[in-house]
Amino acid sequence: MDRLIRGVSNNARFVLVDTKEIVQEALNIHKTSPTATAAFGRLLTAGAIMSATLKGEDILTLRTTTDGILGNMVVTADSNGVKGYLSNPGADLPPLPNGQPDVAGIVGKGTLNVIKDMGLKEPYIGVSKIESGEIAYDIAYYYYTSEQTPTVIALGVELADENTVRSAGGYMVQLLPGAEDWFITALEEKIAAIRNVTELFKGGMSLERILKLLYEDMTDENYERLVEDYQILEEKELKYHCNCNKDKFYRGIVALGKDEINDILKEQNEIEVACHFCGKTYKFTKEDLKEVL
Repeated sequence: MDRLIRGVSNNARFVLVDTKEIVQEALNIHKTSPTATAAFGRLLTAGAIMSATLKGEDILTLRTTTDGILGNMVVTADSNGVKGYLSNPGADLPPLPNGQPDVAGIVGKGTLNVIKDMGLKEPYIGVSKIESGEIAYDIAYYYYTSEQTPTVIALGVELADENTVRSAGGYMVQLLPGAEDWFITALEEKIAAIRNVTELFKGGMSLERILKLLYEDMTDENYERLVEDYQILEEKELKYHCNCNKDKFYRGIVALGKDEINDILKEQNEIEVACHFCGKTYKFTKEDLKEVL
């Protein structure tokens, strides 16, 4: 079961997620290569983290436009879960010398669009550069430049083999306005000292244990131990969730216009469409479309 926990301390707010099953479902649907799974899984995990506080019909969309061989990626998240698709799921690169997937190489450089539809007249659209291709760094850069929020974010995906996800997940810590200097320094030192998130999951750590690790044994510049109390505000299940249905695709086909619909039906006798997010197909016959013909 994939999970999310979020909460707050005196100086920061935090979100931690386990997304192993979400990334596995994405791999199964899109048939992603190992390197593509590593990159796409990180963006799916980022979507789960960034959507932690969404309510009702709110929707968050992350869209990358880059020059890497992976092509573009799209992740959409709401209160029910997260989903996504990518241009070139079969793209792959050899591992780096340290054995890690070459995520930066396959993603490349470009732009990240963050779209928040909160039910207002116009959605919020933030744009920032993708310089590293490592996803986590680029998300943190977005928060710093577009929302002026200092953010630490860690994302990781590990495969057992090319078709099996061993672990996936991550965490985000964001400083609150007026965060104390000692906490900022202590957090920076803690992040630098602990193992990466993939190794933490590999070691069997739960989300709660990782959270405790982030906050325990904090010290100030004089190495005096200080305590930063924190509180978990919410815990919930996560899943790969697609809300497509035949009616949504029907409206899209109707928008093509009567002439184009008739031309397609003359050639194929039916119109078949597939969902980019989950791969489910829907078929429409002339009878299904008689009201618009």
